[in-house]
Amino acid sequence: MKITPSARVLRMLGEIEFDEWQCIAELTDNAFDDFAEILRAGQPWAGGYKVSVSLPSNSIKSSDAQVIVSDNGRGMSYETLERSVRAGWSSNNQFDKLGLFGMGFNVATARLGRRTRVLTTRQGDSQWIGVEIDLDRIGDDFEAEDITLPKTDPNEHGTRVEISRLNDRRADWLRRNATNLRNTLGRTYSWILDNRPFELWVQGVRVLPRRHCRWGDDRYVTYGSGVNAERIPAYIPIDEKLADAEACLDCGHWQTPGKEACEQCEGDRLSRRERRIHGWLGVQRHLDKREFGIDFLRNGRKILQWDKQLFTWHNPDAPFGAEEPEYPIELANQGGRLIGEIHLDHVPVTYQKDAFEYSDRSWRSAVELLRGAGPLQPKRAKQLEYPENASALGRLFKGFRRNQVGIRCLIPGDGSKPIHAETRRWAGLFHAGDPDYQSDQRWWDAVAYHEERNKQGKHEQIKHSSPEQADEQAVLDALGFSSHTLEISGETEDSASEGESDGDSTSQSGSAEEQEIKETTQERIARYMRSSVVLPELTREFGQSQLGFLAVEARRMMADELVDDDGRAMPVLLVQGAGSTATAFIDLEQEIFKTYGTEPADLILSELAALLKVRADSSLSPSQIIAILRRHSLPDSALSLDSVRADSRELLNEIRGRMCGAVDLGDPNVAYQHLDTDEYTATESEMIARGLITKTSDLGKDGEFLLYAPPLFLPKVLESEPELFMDGKVFRGPYETVSSPSARRLSLARVTGYLSDVAMLVGLNGGIGASQLKRTRISVQLLSDEMAGEEG
Repeated sequence: MKITPSARVLRMLGEIEFDEWQCIAELTDNAFDDFAEILRAGQPWAGGYKVSVSLPSNSIKSSDAQVIVSDNGRGMSYETLERSVRAGWSSNNQFDKLGLFGMGFNVATARLGRRTRVLTTRQGDSQWIGVEIDLDRIGDDFEAEDITLPKTDPNEHGTRVEISRLNDRRADWLRRNATNLRNTLGRTYSWILDNRPFELWVQGVRVLPRRHCRWGDDRYVTYGSGVNAERIPAYIPIDEKLADAEACLDCGHWQTPGKEACEQCEGDRLSRRERRIHGWLGVQRHLDKREFGIDFLRNGRKILQWDKQLFTWHNPDAPFGAEEPEYPIELANQGGRLIGEIHLDHVPVTYQKDAFEYSDRSWRSAVELLRGAGPLQPKRAKQLEYPENASALGRLFKGFRRNQVGIRCLIPGDGSKPIHAETRRWAGLFHAGDPDYQSDQRWWDAVAYHEERNKQGKHEQIKHSSPEQADEQAVLDALGFSSHTLEISGETEDSASEGESDGDSTSQSGSAEEQEIKETTQERIARYMRSSVVLPELTREFGQSQLGFLAVEARRMMADELVDDDGRAMPVLLVQGAGSTATAFIDLEQEIFKTYGTEPADLILSELAALLKVRADSSLSPSQIIAILRRHSLPDSALSLDSVRADSRELLNEIRGRMCGAVDLGDPNVAYQHLDTDEYTATESEMIARGLITKTSDLGKDGEFLLYAPPLFLPKVLESEPELFMDGKVFRGPYETVSSPSARRLSLARVTGYLSDVAMLVGLNGGIGASQLKRTRISVQLLSDEMAGEEG
């Protein structure tokens, strides 16, 4: 394979300043670009979109260590691979890609190590192809060694970059900073990881997007009062479409449409493209000395993070365009909290992707749109005869520039002062994923608490200003009571006097007991009938030829507590009826069921054993009779692998069909992308085994692949895409209809747990223990209960 330029030049590229994380990001960009093209093409994609980064181990010296970046993208042909590793080559379409510069790959790899192997394969290829770029061996002929490796599965696809003979200093940094690398990449790709189905893994740990800990969309403050009062939201969406322009596909220059050639390079390959500034500006829930400012993104990747340029006004009338810092001034000792996320896909960036081209007019126009032309500070604007700054950032500055604790500026407090250290600790829990800190409710509660305590304090001051007035509430507080507590309990003077006039509680209790004693057994049974419902699964004939038979109707208590003739609670009451009939009342609220997990059938059998032993005058022991009754009357409770597996398969087939229908209502690729290579092969094999060979080429175009996917893929896709199947679509459990993250996880975990048990039994070929069979049988029942009712 011919590559250019020479090894000497490639080695020089390794001296270009790129941080270690930037080198990894350059290789990640290429994979994400491939994923983005798959999404734009609407191509069904099995296996998801995953990039994995492996770092050098502490136990291996640098000369033997490797950095590996692999993805499961489409892979490349030999010709595409040759162009991709050739320094100076870049795609014709540089406007929709993260990987802007053709030398990015060569710079990143040469900076990390002296030998790079690139292996790639496409679905259906018979082998992996690749190239080895060894900076110590490539001569003036520019030839790099070709590589071919066999494939174990023709469905494998993707690209793998292996970098070895690592630079000692950079290898040491990568060894020690896996967590830092994940955090940096999580911030850099936060929008992509949050809004696209892409996954990035470093050392086997998934990189999570670093989301902004901001106030919710519905929070606001009121600026001014009376007729001049203005509501200023804590979140302002930005979406400004600019006039379309023509972009030069050769040099990247933007210009006004209608010209025949590029103004900069005179090339004629021009493309009319959209220009749009979009995203949001908002307010962080806490103040921070470093982490505040605006993030600017290009094609989803953050170019600038926590950028504070918009907080400085450049005075065009001052000598040399003097800069005037405007935020934070009043909050400088605690930091700032104005934040944002702005997409500028049309603005050019530097080759290191760590800054925009600030001299470009598209950058300057974006800055003016977001922060306005004049000062943010109202007094300064008025002094220089600028109009009031009505830009999005100007509004946020006006409403949130001060650090006034309470509702005026959305600053949490303790009734007397702000609690900045505590809110920063809460922010740490937000970023750690603690479900109790994902919404802004805890911060809002602290704001409301401060306001309430502040009002109480003012009320106390008014009361204490009149020494003749008795401080009754202070006494009640000292005793641990409050007027609110007394109102709830009903223990006010009026209620007490009413109680005294009606007699004491003992006499009332006594009259109630006397009334209950007077109820006959027949009346009590009739009351139990009215307050119970039939349990079909336990309503059947129990018995055996030598013991006789009883037709038992099992009923579950819904309201009244089940008690015996002496008023003592009981879990099961068996009442004989006419002929060979009986009614079994079951109170599932009793301790033996709720605390100890006893099955209702077990207690019914014990009651029946005692009754049938007497009726048949049998010499069998109660335990012998229970064993006979279970074998003859409850055969479905037997732990038979065949019966439990049959029930599991039947339920799973119904779920497959329902999930298939749910997927067809949306985008089938959302579910299809979660098939990994092994699952794809198994699905294809199952279809071939069923004689559906011609349909294998249509895999992923609709939800039908779920009918043939491996059983354990069903809980996997449910857990990955709960919005497709919860909230009554397939399973009745709530998900999107609840706002609490912990409630969502609980609802989803319940269903996925049952589904995993059922799917595992169906997919197993070998034997299984009695405990697991019992668990799966229960899961079948519970999963059936979780199924949503079908419409129509």
